[in-house]
Amino acid sequence: MAATIQLDLDFLRCVSARFIASGVLALVAGCAAPPPPAVIPVAAPPAAPDVPDRALFFADSGIRNAHLSPDGRFLAFEFPHQGRMVLWVRALREPWEDARRVTDPAQTVDAWRWSLDSRALLALGDEAGNEQFALRAIDVHEAPGPDGLPPARLLAGGKGMRTAIAHLPRSSPRGVYVTTNERDPKWFDLYLVDIATGVRTEVFRNTARIARYAFDTEDRLRAGVQRRDDGGTDIVRIDAAGVHPIHACEPLAHCELLRRFHPDNRRAWLLTNQGSDLTRLTLLDVESGRLETVDADPEGRVDVDAVGLSNRDDRLLWTAYADDGPRRYFHDATLAADWRWLREGLPGLVPQPISTNAAETLWLIRAWSDTEPGQVWLFDRSRRTLDLQYRERPTLPRETLVAMHPIRYASSDGLMIPAFLTLPAGVPPRNLPLVVRPHGGPWARDDWGFDPMTQFLASRDYAVLQPNFRGSLGFGKRFLDAGRRQWGDRMQDDLTWGVRHLVSQGIVDAQRVAIWGHSYGGYATLAGAAFTPELYAAAIAEAAPADLVNLIRSVPPWWEFFRRELHLRAGDPETEEGRAQLARQSPLHQVGRIRAPLLLVHGANDPRAPRTDADAIVRGLHARGGVVDYLLAPDEGHVFEHPLNRIAVTAAAEAFLARHLGGRAQSAMPADVAARLGVLRQDPAMIAPPTPATPPAPAASSAPAQ
Repeated sequence: MAATIQLDLDFLRCVSARFIASGVLALVAGCAAPPPPAVIPVAAPPAAPDVPDRALFFADSGIRNAHLSPDGRFLAFEFPHQGRMVLWVRALREPWEDARRVTDPAQTVDAWRWSLDSRALLALGDEAGNEQFALRAIDVHEAPGPDGLPPARLLAGGKGMRTAIAHLPRSSPRGVYVTTNERDPKWFDLYLVDIATGVRTEVFRNTARIARYAFDTEDRLRAGVQRRDDGGTDIVRIDAAGVHPIHACEPLAHCELLRRFHPDNRRAWLLTNQGSDLTRLTLLDVESGRLETVDADPEGRVDVDAVGLSNRDDRLLWTAYADDGPRRYFHDATLAADWRWLREGLPGLVPQPISTNAAETLWLIRAWSDTEPGQVWLFDRSRRTLDLQYRERPTLPRETLVAMHPIRYASSDGLMIPAFLTLPAGVPPRNLPLVVRPHGGPWARDDWGFDPMTQFLASRDYAVLQPNFRGSLGFGKRFLDAGRRQWGDRMQDDLTWGVRHLVSQGIVDAQRVAIWGHSYGGYATLAGAAFTPELYAAAIAEAAPADLVNLIRSVPPWWEFFRRELHLRAGDPETEEGRAQLARQSPLHQVGRIRAPLLLVHGANDPRAPRTDADAIVRGLHARGGVVDYLLAPDEGHVFEHPLNRIAVTAAAEAFLARHLGGRAQSAMPADVAARLGVLRQDPAMIAPPTPATPPAPAASSAPAQ
């Protein structure tokens, strides 16, 4: 079998080059596959490669995020057009060059799904990163209009609103359940919308603080997650008589109700760590409240990471666990046998299901590793055949990529911190420059696998440390709760002790350490520069909150369901004690201690990390003569979506690190990247303080004049 699915890299690069050069899609004629290359022994040390072009790591140059239509006849995917990712559709068995573009690059698409009748794509998009998502239906099989695109209609959302897809009902394939905060900015009502007409019917008016809805096998709303004032949650049954609590979860417990019921139509799927350290998969009887454990990590190390339920009948197919590497356990014997066959045919790669048809006879499989960004195959289960559809990042030279190593080290209080270390190729692992990459969230985690930023930095001769500091998800309740109100304190120690560990091993040069993070990682970057100024020679902070009181008080209204948990985990700005703690942990109040050169990157429309924090950091550093570069994107939010903006930021960061740590850098910069960098770059001397709000005029008094 293996011989039938292994293709030569040069052949695939030829296909990719023709694909990209066409501007749309191209044939593979002339790309003859030579004999398989010789196997290189794993132990052979690779030579230091030339500096690969940064665009190979970050430009949107290939297909991504493909999904099968439920009828199995079509494939929808993302591919660039005029510098932006747009949606395309092609018949599954037709040539790629026959794919049709179905969205305009001016319309942002943040997430999308097929309708269950396979006639429409349901696309969520915001404006310039403001996270106010609207839902549109794109009739992909209708005749195109004057703009060459099929018709689309707004189903829900609009200015100042936020919409999400809650459920696609099998019993009504032309319908979609949506949630929207149109009536109340803080809480989301539930509607059933007719995709063909846009007519919507109110299903549930949310006056009960419901944060999540679940549907039974007949597509009826049957359960939900209700937020309590103490930060805990109740799992509730929802029926015509109202909302009935059936299972209480303590504050900060993980109680995640999946959106679908068990096939018996009596029990709901629930992920919970109530009464245990690790999160496990359970079934909750919505009438009796009885809870039954279905699956937990057989090795007793990590939480359930993902669950696969059948699209046909909601049976449990598999559970996945993210440890030092991925583990997947199958609860369906036939699928387990299929996966053994896939593993044999894709040696060294991790096959991951990403999409199926409704009958589950065709699967899109993504095969990946730490040094393979991803190959996407069509797996026909009945015939047991694999057909390669595309490779992610097709022009990225795989031979330059390096392994990601799981490591552990002790923090300041002895807590063992799981982390990943990536070392550059062709360079002895001694006295290397290091870039620490704290993840965002902070209630998230880093996983083993291909990471473009990590590989980019390694190609520039940097070692990269990705610590899963306390408070990271996936390692159990005790590890998560160890991060309570520890921003800038022991959570920061977990980064500091990681650097010290690598220095003590002789791997890292203590004088050449940088920190670079986004969101919470951006906060950790500022905290590292301010609270441990002796540790870092350079710092790059993206979308970084600097004033924690300001951060928590300015969260968007649609985060109301999370507000009390945020107070418990990070700090409560509404109490004197909480304000004092958050002020002490805020880098903005200790900006005078920052000695390392700082590159600050922010989106002007960021609804999470206030731009005022970035401006204040820049003003504070500039006033005392600190070294600060400031990149501000007028058309971005919390996460940069425009490829040109991402490339420009990366070019600036690459030069910044080379200047202060001495790593390699690409000297060439395309004209469009240089021009965009000129737009983003701000003069610190010109960053003015915010204009004070005008106080309201005094109300007219009915009292007589004195």
